[in-house]
Amino acid sequence: MARNVQKVLHWQEIATESTSEYEKCLRQLENMDYHFTAIVVDGRQGVRQFLVKKYPATPIQLCQFHQIEIVKRYIPRRAKTEAGKELRRIALGITRTYEEEFTKALDGWHAKYAEFLKEKSPVEGSHRWRYTHRRLRSAYRSLRTNLPYLFTFQNHPALKIPNTTNHCDGLFSHLKQKIGIHRGISKKRRKQMIDYFLENFSN
Repeated sequence: MARNVQKVLHWQEIATESTSEYEKCLRQLENMDYHFTAIVVDGRQGVRQFLVKKYPATPIQLCQFHQIEIVKRYIPRRAKTEAGKELRRIALGITRTYEEEFTKALDGWHAKYAEFLKEKSPVEGSHRWRYTHRRLRSAYRSLRTNLPYLFTFQNHPALKIPNTTNHCDGLFSHLKQKIGIHRGISKKRRKQMIDYFLENFSN
């Protein structure tokens, strides 16, 4: 969606979400003479890498709430280790902090638990070993990898970049609710309903 006009500019039905589909969509928007001053994306790493390569000079913000959800998948609310509890707490505070402060907290956490993260356990029934705290390592790696894109909105205040994709997510939730009311309609009628909703959507 375009933030200035607050309307859906383009949509299409796809079988799977892929970088090739994103490329088609972006090409269509460019053909409509739209240009991008900034881009907000969810947690799909492949899509972000594609956008960074295609628009190297365009600021890209990764949705902070999607990042939080990624960490939540790896670290449950009742984490069993102090390291897990601390990292989850750092991640959940991402929307209330600044890049320098967040980076300092992440660096401090890693320095404190570096040896803990290196612990390995034997794989039952084999002679192999694997990292004991794999999910915790994955949560940290996600935060570290995505860090350059988590605070883009702070570095470009004049562009007023949203720090989340909540606006789009809210639209999709509203659309799903409407579709849910008419569960018995045919696939053709459902598509017509979606097209009408998106075509007439405005904030």
